[in-house]
This record gives sequence, structure tokens and C-alpha cells, in this order.
Amino acid sequence: MSGQRRHTPTIHDVARHAGVSSMTASRVVNDYPHVSAQVRERVNAAIQTLGYRPNALARATRTGIAQIGLLYSNPNSSNLSNFLMGAFKEASASGSQLLIEPTPAHPTPLAAVRKLVEAGVRAIVLPPPLCDDPEVFAYLESEGVPSVSFATAAPRPDKASVFVDDYEGARMMTRHLIDLGHVDIAFIRGDARHSTARRREDGFRATMAEADLKVPDAFVAEGDFTYRSGLDAARQLLGAGKRPTAIFAANDDMAAAVSAVAHGLGLDVPSELSIGGFDDTPVASTVWPELTTIRQPIADMAATAVSMAANLARHDGDDETSRHVNAELTLVPRASTAAPKA
Repeated sequence: MSGQRRHTPTIHDVARHAGVSSMTASRVVNDYPHVSAQVRERVNAAIQTLGYRPNALARATRTGIAQIGLLYSNPNSSNLSNFLMGAFKEASASGSQLLIEPTPAHPTPLAAVRKLVEAGVRAIVLPPPLCDDPEVFAYLESEGVPSVSFATAAPRPDKASVFVDDYEGARMMTRHLIDLGHVDIAFIRGDARHSTARRREDGFRATMAEADLKVPDAFVAEGDFTYRSGLDAARQLLGAGKRPTAIFAANDDMAAAVSAVAHGLGLDVPSELSIGGFDDTPVASTVWPELTTIRQPIADMAATAVSMAANLARHDGDDETSRHVNAELTLVPRASTAAPKA
């Protein structure tokens, strides 16, 4: 073998050899109806010639149970409980089986996706940042496994997705703070790998510009959607120089961290500092004072994503591949925002 690793044929190789799409080849492998005898014969001939061996995906298909892969990247996120509860509820209602995999347990996110595919999932739900990763989409395409992008700010036209308008949500929160009378508004960014983080910052900056309000570099702090990053960002924004009268954090975990730092500095929230978040996760209503935030219906979105993935798994993607669901956002005013102190 001269030290070279033998290439294992994929469903994509079979499709190319047979002159059909990967989806059609997958239909033949999974013994779906509505494939002509001639096409089925060509695909089976390609399988024989290439020595293709279907993985657990094909075996799972014959059980009649829609096996759905579900991934998550941040086990400490306050979003996670709502995400999982929505997914569990829909899986139970639709007779689907969820295989759940944390990406931090693997050397790369792609490795986590690969494990689910090899375990036999017939469709997969991709949360950020996987829903924005072209390498992940290329791999799933090669394996004939359809996907649903969850909470992406850049949905692909040819891939199913469930999302919100992060840009408009950020505009809603920024307008709320401006309408209260705030001029010196700081922003804490989310994880730069997430398209949602970029769109939320874009919405914030656009709304500030429309109000002729400047955003000094010192009023923008780095974050990565975690509570710890929010602590570091808040210390930076509140620790020296001119302080903002309001801070808009790109998610509730970071906003809760801002509140903790403000209390530690002896600042009253909201009379001396207003704080806004995004998502309306459980932490928003468990911190004191409760956070003003943008409600993103995570549980409902997760249920919708699992329902779409189940349809993709059972029908091989014909009805759901290009479906996009834009969930509604709501501004939830609570006690963490008020007019700036005179």
C-alpha cells in the first residue's frame, strides 16, 4: 500500500459513479420508494463496483424511527435547557429518537458531526457555530444526511433553517435604550464565529448611527456569549475612564455578568447603569434586578427544528430542504433599564 490510506467510498462517490444526485443515491441505499428500476439498478451497480458499505444510517432507516442528531457547543449556556426541552417535547410528540452530542467532547466540531452520522442519524440539527461552517455542510452532503440550521443569522437558500432576525432584535433593544434617554451606550460582542453575533452588533451600530450617536472604540468590548467573558468585558467598560450609562450585551449570560460587576462596584442598576440582554433565557428573570431583554423563543424554535429534521429524515428532504422559519422576537422590558440619572 506504500503507506497510503485507502479511500473509503461515500454515498457521494456512489452518486457520481451512477450519474445521479447524492439524494437519489441515498434513496436507493435506504430503500425508499419512488425511484425508477433503471436508476435503482445503476446505483446498486455503482455500490457493487466501488465496494460501498452503508453505515448505520441505512440500518436505522429500516426501523421506521426518525433518528435525529442534535449538537450543542456550550454546556454552560442558559439557552441550553430551553433548547433541549423544546427538542425533547417535539421528539416525543413526533415519535423521533434524538442522539445528542456535545461538540466540546471532540477535537473538532466536525468530529462530533461525524460521530452522529456514523451512529446512524438520518437528519441533524446544527446550532451555532456549526450552522455557519461550510466544512460541516460539505461533509453532510457527501454522506447524504440532510440538516436544519438552528439560530443562524445567515440561512443558506438550499438548507432548511429556523432563525430570528438578530439585526432587528438588536435594533429593538438599542432603540429602547435611546428612547429612555441614553446617549452613552456600550456594547458587548458575542462569539465572532457566530453569524448571530455579527448581526447583533450590526443592528446596534446602525441604530446608534441613525440617532446620530457615536460609538467610541472604548465602548465596545469583546465577549464570546459566556458569563465569564461578560465579567471581563464589564470590568473593562466600567473600570476606568468615562463610564457608559447603559450596556447592551449580545446575550443574557453576558448581561447577567454585567449586573454582577456593577453591583460589585457599588453601582445601582438601573439608576446608574441600565443593562440590556438578548434571548430571554432563564437567567434573565433570576438575576436581580430582572433583565430587560429580547425574547427569542428558543424552545419553540428547537421543537420546529426537530419537526423539520424528522420530516427530512422520513421523506429524504423533498418537502423541507429549502424551508425557512423566521421566529418572532419580542422586547421584554424589565427592571434593569430606566432613564439615565440626571
